[in-house]
Amino acid sequence: MITYKYTAMSKDGAKVSGVVNAIDEYSAVDRIKAKYPVVVKVEEVKDTLFNRIMNFEFGPKFDEKALSVMCSQFSIVLNSGVPIDTCLNMIAAQTKDKKLKKMLEMSAEDVAQGTPIATAFEKNYPDLPITFLETIRAGEISGTLGDSFASLQTFYEQSYQLNQKVKAAMSYPMFVLGVGVIVLIVIMAFVMPTFVSMFDDLGGELPGITKFLISITDFFQKYWLIMILVIVVGFIIFKVYTGTDKGKEQWAKFMLKAPIIGNLNTLQGSTEFASTMATLLKAGLTVGDALEVTSKVMSNYVLSKEVHSMVEKIATGQELSNVMRQSEYFPQVLKEMTGVGEKTGELESTLETIAAYYTNEYNYAVSDAIAKLEPAMLIFLALFAGFIVIALYLPMFTMYSYM
Repeated sequence: MITYKYTAMSKDGAKVSGVVNAIDEYSAVDRIKAKYPVVVKVEEVKDTLFNRIMNFEFGPKFDEKALSVMCSQFSIVLNSGVPIDTCLNMIAAQTKDKKLKKMLEMSAEDVAQGTPIATAFEKNYPDLPITFLETIRAGEISGTLGDSFASLQTFYEQSYQLNQKVKAAMSYPMFVLGVGVIVLIVIMAFVMPTFVSMFDDLGGELPGITKFLISITDFFQKYWLIMILVIVVGFIIFKVYTGTDKGKEQWAKFMLKAPIIGNLNTLQGSTEFASTMATLLKAGLTVGDALEVTSKVMSNYVLSKEVHSMVEKIATGQELSNVMRQSEYFPQVLKEMTGVGEKTGELESTLETIAAYYTNEYNYAVSDAIAKLEPAMLIFLALFAGFIVIALYLPMFTMYSYM
């Protein structure tokens, strides 16, 4: 996504300015016009080194669980016939998430003055996902706002559950790795200096494995600050490079082709594509518009570019399945099942089925990868601990000969 700064005129003639994220300048203009009728100037924000460093993101911009609950409440209340501005105030009073609560309260005032709900949401909570905003906007246009919220509730609930499963599966390996790092630091900082002092006092020739461990300890003690600086600088260089188009593309390709990780990213991308397309088509968007939005929410940069390139081909009259067959990275099953959905006229339900299938496949792949990772980490830690024990205690057997 590219960041653009703009100057525009509001409906009352006031001059406004701001920033917007979009795939290209045309998409940026479309997003600006959704809020302001006249666009005066659009300019790409230069991606400087300082901006890349300062724009590092830690943690999600929104709470998927809270968003799912809010969508469920909207679906129930709207389908009961309550006016939208009243609905916004009712749900705001029940919402615990502070960001969503503030957004709902401010949006209620805007909607009461005639602002479309999607525009009000985007104005008062810019970090909301584009899938959410475009689905709401399509629901408003088609008159199926309640159904749109119901569809989004399912979408974000499934996404939340999937993320929770991955976090739960990764918790034990990360705990074991953390313990290993702490043990290494303690040994290098406190244990080894004591043993080195003992060996020096005794004199004599030390085993090679012990000399090697002592050398490692000396290196860590002398150059620990430099090592930290190298790691930090390396991390910054990596983030800066992967912030460029070339860097993003190369890293995204690596993430799709790497052993184990590549399969996981392909399955994740397939799930994102199928579930997002199903949600948007169900809300009433055309295939081309749904692809445009889907390209902006794909987490892999290469897959995002592939989906975005489909928009122009769809506009020429090609079928979605034929366009997808030209994709290098999407799996064959996804392409063929999309074709089946088009031929039978059940593309939405077929995509929902595909999304469920790839969600299950992704869950299984993650569980399988974690199942292989855990014993591998334990074996590594056991070998590491064995090396430390042998290096420390081997000289002890010959210690008395020097006393």
